[in-house]
Amino acid sequence: AVYVDHVDGKVHPVTLELLGKARELSKVTGHPVYALFMGNGIEAAAHELLHYNVDKVFVYDVPELARFQIEPYTAVFENFIQTVKPSSILVGATTVGRQLAPRVAARMKTGLTADCTILEMDENTDLSQIRPAFGGNIMAHIKTPNHRPQMATVRYKIMNAPERAEKESGEIVCTIEKEKLLSHVRVLDIVEKPKETFIENADVLVVAGRGVKKPEDLKMLKKLADLLGGQLACTRPMVEAGWLDAKCQIGLSGRTVRPKLIITCGVSGAVQFTAGMNHAETIVAINKDPKAPIFKTAHYCLTGDLYEILPRLIEKIEMGR
Repeated sequence: AVYVDHVDGKVHPVTLELLGKARELSKVTGHPVYALFMGNGIEAAAHELLHYNVDKVFVYDVPELARFQIEPYTAVFENFIQTVKPSSILVGATTVGRQLAPRVAARMKTGLTADCTILEMDENTDLSQIRPAFGGNIMAHIKTPNHRPQMATVRYKIMNAPERAEKESGEIVCTIEKEKLLSHVRVLDIVEKPKETFIENADVLVVAGRGVKKPEDLKMLKKLADLLGGQLACTRPMVEAGWLDAKCQIGLSGRTVRPKLIITCGVSGAVQFTAGMNHAETIVAINKDPKAPIFKTAHYCLTGDLYEILPRLIEKIEMGR
């Protein structure tokens, strides 16, 4: 089963990625794929999910579930598990998913593995949950053999989303138990934030690493990103130095990205960083050290000083325009 993460009926793309992964896992066991969708006014969005090869979408559609509240959402999740009894549940590692999944796992007295990067299914329905551990120095292989359901959260841009089918398949099951929707939290107001551009959605990223000597030099990287229609990103040291905001950080302690092109500038390529970007379509690395670990991940490796390479690269792009 996959938890459908959404805001006002707009489904988060990580849900589609997890539906694709769930279908892949289900081929091993022969189990159906279910989606759990709770909210208000979500009928059209629920039908849209049927274009992604789901067997059943369980819809809990009432005003009390219009916005995320931990108590009623946990109660509905528990009711769904007890009724449907899925052997494995996948949840997106979003703001809501990171709150909801551990509470549900505790309620069901089962295990939960956070930020999985690989999921594999055994024929006996045991889910292999694989994720980096100890700062990315090892890959932990985790199973929950003695309890069900098995639960895992997965970051956005880790799995592949399936193609949207032209026709719907599967069915929608509407269900609700009003007495389960009690909440001791009252939402006084919801204030919309101004729209932001997130590095997860960028097709092109230029990444600043330790090789950038001073904050003023970031303007050069920003210029390259602008010329390529992309965004500026960074490694953890840049954030810790206060040069860039945390929302620009790539890696295990930052964000996972999957752009069409990523250019790393003065980035050594520690595992903690590469785990957050190694699924990019094209990786270009610029580093003075020919033995830099980033060169093991990159498709194109430029050994040299970024202060010599970037101005020439910018000049060539400007001349080609």
